[in-house]
Amino acid sequence: MSKMAGVVSFFRDAWGELKRVRWPNRKELFSYTVVVITTCIVMALVIFLFDLGISELLHLIGLGR
Repeated sequence: MSKMAGVVSFFRDAWGELKRVRWPNRKELFSYTVVVITTCIVMALVIFLFDLGISELLHLIGLGR
């Protein structure tokens, strides 16, 4: 199989896979988006608090600024 035939075959197969995908409706998409944004905010808060705690701990033992 030539390189060009391989590329064409790849895109043909990819298009076939995309046609079989079950895409979410508007309600599901909104719900999933809220979950992702909420998770990102919670994780950012956890990392911030963890960083703040470590910074304070280092400051208490004299290694911080």
